[in-house]
Amino acid sequence: MEPKNPLCFALALFFSAIIFWPAGRVTSFGINYGRIGNNLPAPETAVRLVKCTGATKVKLYDADPNVLRAFANTGVELIISVGNERLPEMKDCDKAQDWVDQSVRPFLPATKITAVIVGNEVLSSSAAAAPRHQDLLPAMQNVYYALQTRNLSSQIRVTTAHSLAVLETSYPPSSGVFRKNLTQDFLCEILGFLNSTGSPFYINAYPYFAAKADPEHVKLDYALSNPNSGVTDDHTHLHYDNLLYAQIDAVYAASAQLGYGSVCVEVSETGWPSKGDSDETSATQQNARAYNGNLLSLLAEKKRTPLTPANCGMDAFLFALFNENMKPGPTSERNYGLFNADGSPSYDLGFAACGMNAGNDSGSCRPVGGVMPQPPATNQTAWSPWNSYMSITSDAVQVRPPRLCSKWMCSIIALGFLCTLHYGRKIPAL
Repeated sequence: MEPKNPLCFALALFFSAIIFWPAGRVTSFGINYGRIGNNLPAPETAVRLVKCTGATKVKLYDADPNVLRAFANTGVELIISVGNERLPEMKDCDKAQDWVDQSVRPFLPATKITAVIVGNEVLSSSAAAAPRHQDLLPAMQNVYYALQTRNLSSQIRVTTAHSLAVLETSYPPSSGVFRKNLTQDFLCEILGFLNSTGSPFYINAYPYFAAKADPEHVKLDYALSNPNSGVTDDHTHLHYDNLLYAQIDAVYAASAQLGYGSVCVEVSETGWPSKGDSDETSATQQNARAYNGNLLSLLAEKKRTPLTPANCGMDAFLFALFNENMKPGPTSERNYGLFNADGSPSYDLGFAACGMNAGNDSGSCRPVGGVMPQPPATNQTAWSPWNSYMSITSDAVQVRPPRLCSKWMCSIIALGFLCTLHYGRKIPAL
């Protein structure tokens, strides 16, 4: 696909030539560990349940020291987060350095921290979130620079997580386009940063919302990744048998239009609720088991999307470890967990002896047979600009014409020097 902006594309070519992040990454899966509840077990119990499922990664929505200590010497990779409410603070280089020195360095190497997510769904369509838009990239840059000054930037990636509301168009996948206001002012520069540092573009993708909002056109089996006739992209003639992969490829297509089609897209959140309100008829245990079981089977098979570049794997984080009883919004918001607060499974996914009182701290129990068994044959929720994890977004994606990326005014001096962005911020050029 020909890029729509020559300058942005030229920078992409430059950055691609200087990335040293390993290619041919393997497929893996992780679990989101949220803690908005007043009845959740101790982090040590969460560690055992994570290991019991066979997950190799855990994503946190903060950097709680008690949780970081609990995961020490477990071998589980941790992705920690800087909350949206701290983005203005991270614009100060000294405060970003203090955060790294207090929330990262003391826990290494015992705790295997491999990434920092700066902000969650900051580029939301919500007008209330707009003040945070300007803070996002400077905060990411400063956290990266703070890691670099401590010689940690080669082992800890820096990124941010987006909802699919950053897309103007997502269907067909090859027509994926970012929202025009975000393309011009934010996403081109964020993609450039991710490309230059070898970090992934994280998306929170929930086929559940599409199936709920438009059940006539989004068939349930397609959203669940059950056997179905699928959808063919009329432009590329690529066939999709599940909605999640189509959503991922829409992001790849949108990135490619800006010259960044090689930036890996990873799924930072996805899942299906096991219980809902009367108007959430597809939120059932059977459907949650089907969606999560099918996804883990796809990941075990290392099946990538049609547009996934050769240097990228198919990584995804299930949402979530626990049902969280204090999350606002509809009943479904409090029922995405694989486990109840008492450690019992929310529904049968085939985990062997994964109860609160089962097994031991070695984490030796695994899904039966090593992989998940095959299952039997949108309204917008609340969003808080201060803590976007409080509830999941489901913003409608509208079709609008693309807008060119035009704000890159980057003067590249030489390798190892600084790349100055149009607003005067500086990031290290690798």
